[in-house]
Amino acid sequence: MFRVVIRSPWLLSQVSLVIVAFGSSVKTGLSQPTAGFLYEPQTYTCQKVDPLSAPLIDGNLGDGIWAEAQWTTAFVDIEGNSKPAPKAETRCKMLWDTAFFYVACQLYEKDIWATYKEHDMVIFHENDIELFIDPDKDTHQYFEFEMNALGTHWDLMLTKPYRDGGRAVDAWDIKGLKKGVNHHGTINVTGDRDTSWTVELAIPWSVLEEGNLHPGPPNHGEVWKMNFSRVQWEIQPVNGIYQKVKDQFTGKNLPENNWVWSSQGRIDMHQPETWGLVVFSEAHDNAITGEVLEEDHIRWQLRQVYYDQRRFFQLHQSYSSDFSSFQKDGIQGFVLGSAAWLAQKCVDGYCYFINQDGRVWQKPKK
Repeated sequence: MFRVVIRSPWLLSQVSLVIVAFGSSVKTGLSQPTAGFLYEPQTYTCQKVDPLSAPLIDGNLGDGIWAEAQWTTAFVDIEGNSKPAPKAETRCKMLWDTAFFYVACQLYEKDIWATYKEHDMVIFHENDIELFIDPDKDTHQYFEFEMNALGTHWDLMLTKPYRDGGRAVDAWDIKGLKKGVNHHGTINVTGDRDTSWTVELAIPWSVLEEGNLHPGPPNHGEVWKMNFSRVQWEIQPVNGIYQKVKDQFTGKNLPENNWVWSSQGRIDMHQPETWGLVVFSEAHDNAITGEVLEEDHIRWQLRQVYYDQRRFFQLHQSYSSDFSSFQKDGIQGFVLGSAAWLAQKCVDGYCYFINQDGRVWQKPKK
């Protein structure tokens, strides 16, 4: 799959100003949080468990091992707290062992509804729960999983965000996936009121290796970018079946609600830099350290250069050749030509980089 690799020994030897020129297709679409967005990603410590005590994946969250996991904060509107709070609560839990990444979600719902039954249908056209995973935090080669209340799922990999010319790889499948769903009520029955539906997943580490820096499970203290999303449509019973509510003037379906764990600042889940932080821990304590937050802050500082350069390109059809306005907070970089640039910030033995395709990564400082 596509991945930018810098092969120039000269470039890697630079400590201060970084100059690079390499081929890249220029993208003009803008995708970034709206003005006034306050970047405060949700955080979660995912605890390691003994494989012998792993949960039975049946959608029932009564297994004792789940009591060792904390719930995430309740989901909010995808655009943030400036929007109305979700009408129904959603929250999730996570655990891990050497074989699987375990996820459990609880979705409160008074009318449980789902009709899609074929794998890889576009599940978000109905109510669903979604999981997004970027193991190496570079915002490229990340994974998306969607599932409805029937247990039908869509799994895909994104080469990079759509704004950067990425494509969805539907052929990517989670081989060895275990999944379960449980209804606290009756699905697709209009004459009653339901309570909730719950989901359990066990995802093998092997299927996530393509987006990670190493094979196998995460190391203790490893940090991944993740987010959860719940798509919720306005529905109503019509002649004994649920249908989407339509706008009385346009005749079109009312827009769906998008509720997420960590706010995106806009209606776009394919903005991996604003996902939450999940730290994998073997110590059964809070692994969200100052170092974890500081590294994420550096990546967010570099992201501002990316946003600024894209805005400049939108106006001028080329990137700014004057990098001085971006060289703040210790960030250094340079633009060469109209289609390539790179920026870096070096802190405590590491240098962090971002380029015109939005990919961000780190290397030991030389």
